Amino acid sequence: MTDLPAYLRPFVLGVLDGPDVRVDRLGEIDLYRPPGTARGGAILFVHGGPGPADLEVMPRDWPVYKGYATAAARRGLVAAVVDHSLIRGLDRLVTAADEVEAAVGVLRSDPRVDPDRVGLWFFSGAGLLAGEWLDSRPDWLRFVALTYPLLATPPGVDDLVTAAEVIGKHKDLPVLLTRAGLEREELAGPVAEFVSAGGAALDIIDVPKGHHGFDMLDHTEESRAAVTRALDWAIAHLGEEPGADKLLVPPPTKKTAARRTTTKPAAKPTVVLKETPAPTEPATQPAQVAPKKPARAVAKQPVATAPSAPPQTPLADLGAATVATVTAETPAARVIAREHAAYAAHDLEAFLATYSPTARIKLVDGSELKGRRFLREYYRPRFDAGQCKTEVVQKLMLGEWVVEHILCYDDGDSVPQLALYRVVDGLITDVEFRA
Repeated sequence: MTDLPAYLRPFVLGVLDGPDVRVDRLGEIDLYRPPGTARGGAILFVHGGPGPADLEVMPRDWPVYKGYATAAARRGLVAAVVDHSLIRGLDRLVTAADEVEAAVGVLRSDPRVDPDRVGLWFFSGAGLLAGEWLDSRPDWLRFVALTYPLLATPPGVDDLVTAAEVIGKHKDLPVLLTRAGLEREELAGPVAEFVSAGGAALDIIDVPKGHHGFDMLDHTEESRAAVTRALDWAIAHLGEEPGADKLLVPPPTKKTAARRTTTKPAAKPTVVLKETPAPTEPATQPAQVAPKKPARAVAKQPVATAPSAPPQTPLADLGAATVATVTAETPAARVIAREHAAYAAHDLEAFLATYSPTARIKLVDGSELKGRRFLREYYRPRFDAGQCKTEVVQKLMLGEWVVEHILCYDDGDSVPQLALYRVVDGLITDVEFRA
């Protein structure tokens, strides 16, 4: 075993491969599924980095992450391990953050996963990615776990929100820290600061004789107990039974509605336009978008045929059918409706959840926003200031496209714009605003 690179040494809980856990590889993500068909909670295991220069095996194939995921699946959860760019260097930190966010979307959309019961577990260098989740605290996030984490961004690396800055911001978010007693000095200092800042908001598992990477380096009873306790803690906070094994840590106190509530700025009253009746009543919009109920589009009447042609459908009927076609409800329109509802409610996380992690928005001034990270940075101050007021005047839907004539009141005055949305696989991928 000593001839193996550290990252290829066995997981401390032993070899956990078995026929009772199915592993599916989807791009850069491995999904570990338990037997049965019931939906349940899920954990995304996020490896650290950077890795060694001579790295030949990507982290999702390391015994330690395969072990954690298999152990979680054997306890009834869907587990996922994602390969991300941080393994190639800390200069890939922002890219890695986007890749992890995309992996969360894949995991939550899995048919075996309850999308409202998901936990994130960060290891080593991935601790630098945890701060933004502690800060934003989406409603579906049931816990954040950190195992021997790196919590201070080295000089020269693009800085993200650090965990110590936001620990305890959301009192209903459970956070677990597993720390090694023989941790490297450059990591131990920031971890101590994190503990000091976290106070009662943190649960801590100590491994006094453990090194950084104890779950693959130190095959001791102390290491095995620490990993088992951490798994028990995670399973309990996902609302699952921990299994036949006795819990080594108490289960969390029962909470009513473990959901984040935020105080949002008061929004201006939403103006609802009166509709002009069409010749035939087309499909109506769903109730949830009533504040933005659009006026129906009026289709151009078809050109009449020559008298010698065979009898045609009356022009009024053709016009009404065309209107119904381009205003009828579509899957893309339902996604845009959810986006509009979140926008009107100033709910930033619900708004961002309707977008692809790599979405592109082209603004009226020609500038572009690419990815949820930059959408969050752009829209957060606008949401906080209550600058979220838009009326939909007319709307056309065709396939994956939704085109709207809107009146934008973000700066107080009414500004007419054209908004073009593209929806692929249930998420908004492209938006363009034109004045």
